[in-house]
Amino acid sequence: MSGRHRKPTSTGRTAAKVAVTGAIFGTAAAALAGNASAAPDSDWDRLAQCEAGGNWGINTGNGFQGGLQFSPSTWTAHGGGEYAASANQATREQQIVVAEKVLASQGWGAWPSCSSQLGLSSGPSERVAPSAPSWAPQVNVPQVQDPSQEVFSAVDRALTVVQQQGIAVPQQALDFVNSAKGAPLDPAVIDFFQANKGLLPS
Repeated sequence: MSGRHRKPTSTGRTAAKVAVTGAIFGTAAAALAGNASAAPDSDWDRLAQCEAGGNWGINTGNGFQGGLQFSPSTWTAHGGGEYAASANQATREQQIVVAEKVLASQGWGAWPSCSSQLGLSSGPSERVAPSAPSWAPQVNVPQVQDPSQEVFSAVDRALTVVQQQGIAVPQQALDFVNSAKGAPLDPAVIDFFQANKGLLPS
């Protein structure tokens, strides 16, 4: 008997229904997976509290570091070396960026005990760590005084002290000092001053 006159069976229709149903559920699952909410910061903070007591800079020497307890190999494999040599040396934000990559590749099973205890199920998201603030120290560079001016300033202070003590300074000496101001002094005079400036009244 040929297949044309046989009584139709439900097997063909059942297979078609299964295929269509599978396609619908598969499409829905893919669509929902794309819209799964990303892990919020609060999830990472809760996980860090569970894993490391909330200490993002922890290194207890047990082979896991940072608030999310990364192994060195996981830290490096997921780009952590871009931020710091080990997780405990990275900022909280940098650790979360790396954790999102771990979550994308391994799921919450990378933190099996705490993630199940906390009921974490959100999906990964692409994050970028804020750049570390650049620190540019303000350096107060003392103004280098012209050595000649330093001598003249010291002489002015000494003359003022001497005059305040009632000692008369000849006008010719005052005129000479005033006329010499602004002119560069001989290096030998500057050296002599440097060697003896402690003897001047101030």
